[in-house]
Amino acid sequence: MAKVNPGEFLRQVRAETAKVVWPTRKETITTGIMVVIMTTLLGLFFFGVDSAFSAIVKMLLGLLS
Repeated sequence: MAKVNPGEFLRQVRAETAKVVWPTRKETITTGIMVVIMTTLLGLFFFGVDSAFSAIVKMLLGLLS
């Protein structure tokens, strides 16, 4: 790895940052809303799966007693 002085490092960082394509406000909001929707759907799905397994285990344990 090459040794770079702090000034050169900052110039490289500034040059790389200039290449980044930043999302628009609309894209950021849309992505945020999609994350909330998908997180909610996955939460509901896993809640349903967990509830089903819980009911199955309780039923099997009830058969033993």
